[in-house]
Amino acid sequence: MNFGRGRSREEPEINLIPMIDVLLVIIIFLMLTTTYSRFAGLEINLPTADAQASNDKQVEVNVAVTAAGEVVVNKRPVNGGANIQAIAAAMQAVVPAGAKDPVVIINADAKAAHQRVIDVMQAAQQAGLVHISFATQAVQR
Repeated sequence: MNFGRGRSREEPEINLIPMIDVLLVIIIFLMLTTTYSRFAGLEINLPTADAQASNDKQVEVNVAVTAAGEVVVNKRPVNGGANIQAIAAAMQAVVPAGAKDPVVIINADAKAAHQRVIDVMQAAQQAGLVHISFATQAVQR
């Protein structure tokens, strides 16, 4: 028995338009959320040298500022420590003649007045010592 005689069979079809819309939305989403990293750099081949390491030891001037405001240069207390010129003279006295680029290392107590540290920096400038470094202590947790 053929009950569907007059009916024509429709061919099943896949509608591609909704699928294309969904794929376009996914592509747009990926384009907007992707971060692009741009690595700019030059490839450089550095020259090599066979020179020996320099044996010149850098001259260090250790200046300590206590909590009471006293200034000590290379473990020697500065007479007239409140005077910037006295500190500068003490720094110049410990730097050997012909020393190349001496470094002033300031060890200031945490409770020392800021003005005393500034005085030491001004004294270093007056003494012609331009390289200044501050010593710190690592925090232990």
